[in-house]
Amino acid sequence: MMKQFNDSFIRVRESDGELTVGERIDRERICRHTPQCLITFDVVHFSKERYRLIHVEVEIKDINDNSPEFPNKESVVEISENAAVGSRIPLDPAADADVGSNYIQSYQISVNSHFTIDVLLRADGVKYAELVLMKELDRETQSSYTVELVATDGGNPYRSGSTKITIKVTDFNDNSPVFDQNSFSVSLPEDAPVGAVILDLNAVDADEGLNGEVAYGFGKQVSHEIRELFQVDNKSGRLTLRSPVDFEDKSTYELDVQATDLGPNPTPSVCKIIIHVTDVNDNAPEISITPMTSISTGIAYISESAEKDSLVALISTLDRDSGVNSQVHCTLYGHDHFKLRQAYEDSYMIVTAAALDRERIREYNLTVMAEDFGSPALRKITQYTIRLTDENDNAPHFTKAVYEVSVVENNAPGAYITTVQASDADLDNNGKITYRLVDSVIMGSPVNTFVSLNSVSGSIYALRSFNYEVMKLLDIHIKASDGGSPQLQSTAVIRLKIVDQNDNQPSIIEPPLYKGSAGIFLPKDAPAGYVVTQIKATDADEGINAQLSYTITDGGHLGFSVNKDTGKVHVSRQLTYDLTDNVKVTVAVSDNGSPALSSTAIIHFSFIEGTVPSMPSMDQNGNAELFEWDMSIAIIIVLAGSCSLLLLAIILITTICSRRKKETRDDDKEDIPNVENVESGHVDSLIANHNGKVFDAHPFPENPPLASSNTTETGCEDGRPAAGIFESNSRVMEGKLKGYSTLPGYGKETVRPITIWKGNSFTTISARDPHISGKDSGKGDSDFNDSDSDISGDVHKKESPPTNSLWACTSECKVLGHSDRCWSPSATRPNTSMACGPHLSTFSKTASLPRNTGRENYYPALLPKTNALESVYEKVQHQEFDYILVGPQTPARIQETDEMSIPEYTNS
Repeated sequence: MMKQFNDSFIRVRESDGELTVGERIDRERICRHTPQCLITFDVVHFSKERYRLIHVEVEIKDINDNSPEFPNKESVVEISENAAVGSRIPLDPAADADVGSNYIQSYQISVNSHFTIDVLLRADGVKYAELVLMKELDRETQSSYTVELVATDGGNPYRSGSTKITIKVTDFNDNSPVFDQNSFSVSLPEDAPVGAVILDLNAVDADEGLNGEVAYGFGKQVSHEIRELFQVDNKSGRLTLRSPVDFEDKSTYELDVQATDLGPNPTPSVCKIIIHVTDVNDNAPEISITPMTSISTGIAYISESAEKDSLVALISTLDRDSGVNSQVHCTLYGHDHFKLRQAYEDSYMIVTAAALDRERIREYNLTVMAEDFGSPALRKITQYTIRLTDENDNAPHFTKAVYEVSVVENNAPGAYITTVQASDADLDNNGKITYRLVDSVIMGSPVNTFVSLNSVSGSIYALRSFNYEVMKLLDIHIKASDGGSPQLQSTAVIRLKIVDQNDNQPSIIEPPLYKGSAGIFLPKDAPAGYVVTQIKATDADEGINAQLSYTITDGGHLGFSVNKDTGKVHVSRQLTYDLTDNVKVTVAVSDNGSPALSSTAIIHFSFIEGTVPSMPSMDQNGNAELFEWDMSIAIIIVLAGSCSLLLLAIILITTICSRRKKETRDDDKEDIPNVENVESGHVDSLIANHNGKVFDAHPFPENPPLASSNTTETGCEDGRPAAGIFESNSRVMEGKLKGYSTLPGYGKETVRPITIWKGNSFTTISARDPHISGKDSGKGDSDFNDSDSDISGDVHKKESPPTNSLWACTSECKVLGHSDRCWSPSATRPNTSMACGPHLSTFSKTASLPRNTGRENYYPALLPKTNALESVYEKVQHQEFDYILVGPQTPARIQETDEMSIPEYTNS
């Protein structure tokens, strides 16, 4: 509920909006004589962070809880005995605080013979009674009358009040004062000053003397309230303002003024005066501000996370004036984060106009001004304060993301390291920060075994002694959390650098020590400057703590000295010791730390006979440093010599091979026999005169001509390779060659290295090597040298040679990798083409290789020939008695036979 001028009469239940009576309501106290009594207020309804303002008006209904009441229980009135029938005497009205039907409805008078009453309504709504004379009076007969006047309201049950009236009959006075008018109606502005003249009354009495003098005054029935506000001059009859009037309290007054002469038994005359109070703008607007949330008077609170257009407070205005003078306009000054929004005619809402941030502005001082539309306008200015309540919208903040802290090694456990602090701009629990270590593992151990952290102060302490040689850097992650809901967190890294201390003494590693000493042999004739040994030491520390220096602490006079920086021990003078002498020298190794640490080694020098190696000259600076032989230098020299010898051998072999190739080409051009004139009888002599060069290796030309029946003679002569031919010195072959045979004794001759084509390169092997095979491995593409492939591109079916055919092969042939049954060109197939006319005819087709039963499918060799393969293929077709080297993986010796397969050569 947003209370609005209603005190605490009405309450609202926040859970369901039920309105209840807060305390006893007295309509007469709240609204007095107002016909309609209203209690107005506003209720705010919230739903899903949205609000709705509901204006409520509660009408207070009147109950008949007040009885009519006369101002006096008894009263006296006078009437002249000569008063005419119908004369009227006003009576004091009764008062009733109730309104409507519960107000006075009627007056009654007790039964009598001369008087009755007439009930009238005044201009201000008050009912009153007038006493009316019904019968002439005779003072001598009856001088007074007593009647009872009863006022009754219209309630159920009704209530009533009564008064006793005594009527006295006075003696005759023939003239009474007469007013200019019997009634007057005047207007009086409510701001009229005290003493202002309202009306000048004038009454005239025709008598003379005292009977003609007139005195003015209020009638007996005029109320005390009117007597307090107005006064009439007794002599002049001037009606003036005695006290200020207020239109807002009562707008109409009705009163009676009597004029009486001063003679005996006067008969007063009555003039009725109605005063209308007119409204002026004399009331400034009233401002009532009801905050949504308030802890102290005059201050509104709102959350800093409130959205735009959130309701902060309700402003209610009230102007007691009427008409235009009661219309009010409100304005808000102070800050553009808030604005006014009109809710109803006289109600305004203070709402947020922008996002709020308590950390930037925590309090707003606003000014509310209400101004009416009167002339001149009146205004009311009120100061109002709005404070923002804190929300947990700020996470703890570290000044740095990474703090670098150094701690000297060998610290005591529990030693203080540093303190981290995070700030939080929020308040109370939202800004209360606690610290904790982020779980992590360092070198296999939890981080909380290395350091501890005070959760309140952020102080970090070491839990163990740090060792620089084991750990040089330690990253500690710290999390700061506030106490808000939801909780906000932030992290920082403490980079703990361990500072090295000189806590490790040098360790001598060379020469190897046994119980702190080592024995060294040296020639007894070693000259001055001779390097005996080198002391090598290490220090686990770093930097200046690991800078080592060498000195001789004991035995320096015995003819030895040590280089301070390198630790090399050398002879400082010509030695004169015998073989039986033993010299002891103590060498100390010290670091450069503070304090310095050192280690010592005792070197026992024993002398032997021997030649002193040539020593290099001493350094020009006189350092006594000598050249020292190193095993690595010797190894490098040996390897360099070996590589040089190998290079010379390769060059020599290449030169010999090139020379033989040139000689072979020259012999081929001069001594090629005519194949058609070769006789079969000369075959043996041809083979017998073989000079062992059949397996010589010769390089192939880079671009050999293709084997084709259309090859010209010139092409054959220029491009035909010459390799693997028999030499015959000054021997002419005549007749037709019928065949050839390998000799059993051929394999015993000296075998030269052989170059064969293996897949993609040339390989030089020994014909005696039983582990080399020219057989295809079966894992790659077959070429024309595979033992299982047909080297002719025209053959579509392989032919197996007869079991008993002449497949004799020398041991050299088998070693070179031929199949178990060596093959030779078939003697049954004529030559169908000649590559070169006058030269040696070529094979049109070669005999098939022995079938390998392990392979299921055989296809013709239709692959394109590479340059190297074409060279080999040309050798098969264009050379005399060429051999194609193919063999099994495991060569086996076969029995030689007398049968031979002899090729036939024919001219087509």
